[in-house]
Amino acid sequence: MTPPPLLILRPEPGASQTAARAAEQGWQVIVAPIFRIEPVAWDAPDPDSYDALIVTSANAVRQAGKALATYRRLPAFAVGGATAAALRDAGFADVRSGRGNAMAILALAADAGIRRALHLAGADLSDADHPAILLDRRIVYRSVAIGEDGWREAILRDPSQPPIALLHSARAARHFAALCDRGSIARGAIRIAALAPAILAAAGDGWHAAIAAHTPDDIALLAAAARLCQ
Repeated sequence: MTPPPLLILRPEPGASQTAARAAEQGWQVIVAPIFRIEPVAWDAPDPDSYDALIVTSANAVRQAGKALATYRRLPAFAVGGATAAALRDAGFADVRSGRGNAMAILALAADAGIRRALHLAGADLSDADHPAILLDRRIVYRSVAIGEDGWREAILRDPSQPPIALLHSARAARHFAALCDRGSIARGAIRIAALAPAILAAAGDGWHAAIAAHTPDDIALLAAAARLCQ
């Protein structure tokens, strides 16, 4: 049986990374980002003011610029595997990885004795704090909605085989739902697979089928999408 179209809506370069993994599994992949990532100018504070660097997105590593190298001597706490890999590629030697949850990585840092940390993040980050850590949060990138609509054709092409949209963030879930509603695309014509339950909730109701990944990573997300086909 031919798999349904898989709509990859996340911004680049993550979109191409997800697409490559999905193509290896035999999916019909349609890459149609609905956001682009842009750097935000920021003032890089003195690294001696901190015990650690905390990073909650690989995009923060990519967009922080040359100033990021200033903090290589600090232990770095990454929200998940992709962010940890980006930090290592950027020259960080002491990188500790969580499993995709900002609160969990803060708890890991607190357990390691971190009390003052520089947090590099995106403008859309949901507030995340820990009572034991004094966080200095610096915004180094933002995601900007764009008019990409390459996913529409896939939705209308074969009503008997609803495509599956992958949702990697709560903002993407809300934006995609709004795009469908404004464009008179019935939610019932689309299946959605979300990276986490909170992201699934942000998408709202009315979809043909909906599922959340067991863990917040692409492997689990594609596995969840496959379950929608069973």
